[in-house]
Amino acid sequence: MLESEHEVRETDVLVIGAGIAGLSAAVEASKGARVTVLTKASSSSESATRYAQGGVAAALSPADRPELHFEDTIRAGDGLCDEEAVNVLVHEGPDRVRELIEWGLQFDTENGELVFGREGAHRLHRVLHAHGDATGEMIERTLVDRAKALGAIELLKNRFTLRLITHEGRCVGVHAVHEQTGEITAILARSVVLATGGLGQIYKSTTNPTVATGDGAALAFRAGAEMADLEFIQFHPTALMLEGAPPFLISEAVRGEGAILRNARGERFMLDYHEMAELAPRDVVSRAIVSELRRTGTETVVLDLTHLDANYIRHRFPTISKTCESYGIDITRQPIPVHPSAHYSMGGVITDTWGRTSVPGLYACGEVACTGIHGANRLASNSLLEGLVFGNRAARAILRELPKRIPLTPEELVCDREEMDTSELAATLRRINSEHVGIARDARLLQEALRAFEAFGIEDSLPNCHPRVAEFQNMLTVSRLIARAALKREESRGGHYRTDFPRRDDEKWRRHVVFRGDVTEVRERLVGDSW
Repeated sequence: MLESEHEVRETDVLVIGAGIAGLSAAVEASKGARVTVLTKASSSSESATRYAQGGVAAALSPADRPELHFEDTIRAGDGLCDEEAVNVLVHEGPDRVRELIEWGLQFDTENGELVFGREGAHRLHRVLHAHGDATGEMIERTLVDRAKALGAIELLKNRFTLRLITHEGRCVGVHAVHEQTGEITAILARSVVLATGGLGQIYKSTTNPTVATGDGAALAFRAGAEMADLEFIQFHPTALMLEGAPPFLISEAVRGEGAILRNARGERFMLDYHEMAELAPRDVVSRAIVSELRRTGTETVVLDLTHLDANYIRHRFPTISKTCESYGIDITRQPIPVHPSAHYSMGGVITDTWGRTSVPGLYACGEVACTGIHGANRLASNSLLEGLVFGNRAARAILRELPKRIPLTPEELVCDREEMDTSELAATLRRINSEHVGIARDARLLQEALRAFEAFGIEDSLPNCHPRVAEFQNMLTVSRLIARAALKREESRGGHYRTDFPRRDDEKWRRHVVFRGDVTEVRERLVGDSW
């Protein structure tokens, strides 16, 4: 344990994360401030945004209205959505999408008109896509190009954020370490935006990129920010599952085009579980698949597109088609073996509708934030829209409220420099979460998980200067929070399913599970109460 010397840099607005939410915030904030974007990745394109295939939902078709999008979002959220936040999303979302089009993004069209796909729990076709199934990548390129064109945004890559710096209760910057050189930098800022994405890497199987280790949530929690709804983890029902292949997302849009789920006996089974069959909410489809796997004693079900037009499918889903082909599967002639994989965290750092957290000077947007939009279960293709809308709103709030620079000489970073190989620890953590804090949970499994987390014997109160060790500390912190929240919520709702409490209980549990500052201190907040 020692104090570490470091360089000091200054900026007006510091954005941590370079996905859709972070880039949206950076682009908007650069209209009136110096902006620095920090990412631990070696490339600005390595984020969950890049891998988002299905598209972005927005009420832009002649048959659609924001009010219909609102109703579908509320229904999918299973009783826990914040209506004010959802209203902001569905009414501002179309303008943010039109803005992307103005900046050069070409969504797919037919005869000069935008093409809208349909995904689970949407009552109609409202999902825009680009290059078939490369929507996230195309949006990210557009935002990166826009940021470069503005010329007022500095990008620092390979920087792992070790901790948030606070002064008299206000967030005033970060300490970050260079992934390759180990050099530590204190970056002081008038406002800080967390846009670090999700936490899927705490599970064995996830559609998330390797950078999604829950860093932002852990950083905010240690800085005293309020956290909520962390028990609600969405598992995408259909990730490619082949020996020797990493989990690869098979977009919900594939089912929107008519693909059918079949069990090992070749039987279509979703009609037995929900009236919307393959287009039921994701938590329903994931649990149905797990139920079928147990019933048939197999490890995968299959997604069958073979009855659909082959040329159309190859054109509509070029990325999925080519990826599956690389593993020997022609999706127009062979069903795709799939299994649910951790995909999205509905909970996170509590914010208001302008991205403000409970820590002055700290804002959050995108998956790391808990705006209340998603409730207990995110509606398909609302995540890209959320990043656009609330990244933009956070930046607008920052420009209105940007404080004067506080003249500070940041204290030296006191950190642990003990080196250790965390790869085996991380593998064990992923196994525990998958088996005990996964799609189906009960009190015994959750208590076993918490005991196992304690047995790691790793404290997270002191940051470690080594990125992989610090990253594991973050994974452990968010794992403990999720397990405690899941143990507290004695009901089943949305992305949280308790086999020992299999029913939704509105009388006792139409409320949020909240943490602040102490992983063992669990509080509750009624739905509708001000964040």
